[in-house]
Amino acid sequence: MTTANKITLVRILMIPFFVVFAVLGGPKYDTIALILFCLASVTDFLDGYVARKYNQVTDFGKFVDPLADKLLVTAALVIFVERGLFAAWMVFVILAREFIITSLRNVAAAKGQVMAAAWSGKVKTCVQIAGIILIFLYVIALGGAVGCPNYSDSGSAIAVVTLGTGWLANLSDGETLMLLPTVVSWVVTLVTVYSGYDYLHRNWALVAEGATRPKA
Repeated sequence: MTTANKITLVRILMIPFFVVFAVLGGPKYDTIALILFCLASVTDFLDGYVARKYNQVTDFGKFVDPLADKLLVTAALVIFVERGLFAAWMVFVILAREFIITSLRNVAAAKGQVMAAAWSGKVKTCVQIAGIILIFLYVIALGGAVGCPNYSDSGSAIAVVTLGTGWLANLSDGETLMLLPTVVSWVVTLVTVYSGYDYLHRNWALVAEGATRPKA
């Protein structure tokens, strides 16, 4: 097995540990979950770099690498839904985009064609990862005032953010505290939808052929 594929498998093995700590919640466990997520995200870029640099691109890697990405991001988003940090319908839309594009890639592969990676797909991945990290940092910084019932003292959570600015000290109601997660979730969802549209637009000939050409 190539080094690149081993790195990808390590990312997959990290996902259950990330899920366990994220579900447990609390300042310590959320911090561990965030560290695991960041490390897993780094391996996402590392395995691709190693595969290209050392000519280790394999069919196994082409299949498992994007699967690992989807598992990691999906796990985080589902946990955010359970913690009230992400709307369920948004996660459904994001997953629908992933299933549609993956299915289209499979159709293309069956026809001996390759769907080239688009810049929008790379941006989508970066935005999803950055958004998840930002929400985790926000929850930890506020000491669990939003998105985590397992923090010992959410009432004093705002005091955790003692950076000298003082503006967070005025936050009290739930809607205001949820402003950042709401904005991030909308950005992540809209960027994901656009990337799906971009892929479909670029490969519409393949979609049209599959819809109109009778099966032999």
